[in-house]
Amino acid sequence: MNTLAFDGGPGPWVLLFPLVWAAVVITVVTVLRRTVGRGRRGPWQVRAERSGPAEPSPITLLGRRFAAGEIDEDEYWRRLSVLDEQFGTHGPGGAA
Repeated sequence: MNTLAFDGGPGPWVLLFPLVWAAVVITVVTVLRRTVGRGRRGPWQVRAERSGPAEPSPITLLGRRFAAGEIDEDEYWRRLSVLDEQFGTHGPGGAA
């Protein structure tokens, strides 16, 4: 320890660097556990509008009705083909 404090060494304050890094790591871990760990969004993500829950797509609603047994398979496929033209991944026109 005498060689750090004397003889032109950096001094005993060098021993504070590990404490500073430990404080930084503990702070980052604490912030991440309080936000992301509990299912909330992290501080870097954009918050969604608070106007209310998003409305499910018509294709999702059709799938739920089919799963619940409200409509049969033929009606499901017929309605899905119409909805796919309007709300599907290909957009209007149906060309990929």
